[in-house]
Amino acid sequence: MANAASHITRGALKSIFSDAEKAGRELPVIVLQCLQLKPMIQQQGGGGERYRLILSDTINFCQCMLATQTNHVVHDGKLVKGSIVRVKSYNPTRVKDKDVLIILDLEVIESLGTPDKLGDPVSFGSKAGEPADNTIAGTGFYGTKQEDTKPAPAPRREMQATRGGGSHNSNNVIYPIEALSPYAHKWTIKARVSAKSDIKTWHKNTGEGKLFSVNLLDESGEIKATAFNDQVDQFHDLLQEGQVYYISNPCSIRLAKKQFSNLPNDYELTFERDTVIEKAEDQSNVPQVRFNFCGIQALNDVEKDTTVDVIGVLKEAQEVSQITSKTTQKPYDKRELTIVDDSGYSVRVTIWGKTATNFDARTESVIAFKGVRVSDFGGRSLSLLSSGTMAVDPDIPECHKLKGWYDASGRNDNFATHNMSSMGNAAGRKDEDKNIFQVKDQNLGMEDTAYFTLKATVVYIKQENFAYAACLTQGCNKKVDNSSGEGWRCEKCNVTHDRPEYRYIMSVNVNDHTGQLWLSCFDDVGRVIMGRSADELMALRDEDETQFAAEFEAANCKKLSFRCRAKMDTFQDTPRVRYQVMSAGPLDYVAEAKKLTEMIKQYEMI
Repeated sequence: MANAASHITRGALKSIFSDAEKAGRELPVIVLQCLQLKPMIQQQGGGGERYRLILSDTINFCQCMLATQTNHVVHDGKLVKGSIVRVKSYNPTRVKDKDVLIILDLEVIESLGTPDKLGDPVSFGSKAGEPADNTIAGTGFYGTKQEDTKPAPAPRREMQATRGGGSHNSNNVIYPIEALSPYAHKWTIKARVSAKSDIKTWHKNTGEGKLFSVNLLDESGEIKATAFNDQVDQFHDLLQEGQVYYISNPCSIRLAKKQFSNLPNDYELTFERDTVIEKAEDQSNVPQVRFNFCGIQALNDVEKDTTVDVIGVLKEAQEVSQITSKTTQKPYDKRELTIVDDSGYSVRVTIWGKTATNFDARTESVIAFKGVRVSDFGGRSLSLLSSGTMAVDPDIPECHKLKGWYDASGRNDNFATHNMSSMGNAAGRKDEDKNIFQVKDQNLGMEDTAYFTLKATVVYIKQENFAYAACLTQGCNKKVDNSSGEGWRCEKCNVTHDRPEYRYIMSVNVNDHTGQLWLSCFDDVGRVIMGRSADELMALRDEDETQFAAEFEAANCKKLSFRCRAKMDTFQDTPRVRYQVMSAGPLDYVAEAKKLTEMIKQYEMI
């Protein structure tokens, strides 16, 4: 042990993280001890294996990560806990506010054996006496869980990128995207272009320019990269969505502008004139895309303007419509999609531009959206960002699960929607269950606005004036007028559309075992009751009146859970209580059974 300790470069870690350039000159090679070695969990979509470890100079220890070209020391069984290693090339960086040493080249000094921990090292930056976290289990600097090291498969040869030329050599190292920071230098990443924007131009008093951006993905993370002006001409045709490239600095790394990016990375890249980009021959060992899905029902708990990923079965796709921006007066194409999932909820997703006009997915396809912004319009709705992407029937487990559910039972289900009342519940208000007799007997809504939940059966729907012609502008929904015969005009938006969007405004009579009640329903609830959009129903009325009437007949006898608001208003100078449905959905029999169980327990206590 004494012999091994004498070989350690004591104090090396402090020198490296205090002044990396000076340490690089004075300590080109350092000797450290390996205290722990763990594999990083493979992310969805596969990708190259990576290992992380803790290295000690007997005074301090720090988190480290092996570059992929050093994996052979693990595969060969040479690098284990306790090994003394000669680090011949390294690069200090910061990952999630932690000092991390990227190991670019090392060899194990096998003659020194694998002694127990040498000295009493503390985590770099810790003060004497403070408890040191010397494990890499739980949520470490890459947020992966602890796993035992298993025999690794045969090493995978990694083609290396060179800078400033057209060939590859072994002098460059493959950096993980998640380790990139302004502190990194002399790096190369191997990444897939998961998204690519159109070229955008701007004109200002100070000048004009153009840009485009790409999202880059490897097994460790994602990062946005942007090219401006001359670099647009240099790289736009080279970088193609779905392809894998080696990208080497010089390339600027700076703090990400979160308002323009939906990626979970604190940094972003800016291509420079001398940035080297080369297409990789091996396209297989980089993941295609990484999703972090939020269920449709769970959107109710997501903050407005948050960016999320969602997946669902396409229930409806409207035709492309066009709106005009109030600020720029430029026209924009959009298309409204409705998707559902096995939570029993649906949500509307708006897609824009070429994505909208080129959309050709069939109804009942599974669509995965990456980078949609959450709006509180209609409770919850989604809009695909320009930096977002969309995949139809992707080969991922979540897609296969949804297909199986939809084919087995989902095709015939009714779906609830998010609305403002459900948001109120999320904030803490709990609506009481009532039957129709209680609603009337307790005079709900006569004084203060009251909210309640009602389980009832639809027995009649008025077919007269069941829908109105609404503005196509997202978030407007005001009634439009076609009296001029020159299009459907919205006075609020000051815009004329080629067609309206029909939205439900229905009067529905419901019954339970205690009586009957008239309810007012708007578009989201109408879709749940009718099982299709008002646009579709209006078209059916013009094409086949018999089938149109049959649709209303089929909607009768549906038993649903209605979340209602009772509020006094005036109709033809007569005050009355109006019962408006805020949301509706299928009965949750598990939840209802639990309620009955609790009621029975209360009787047992008497």
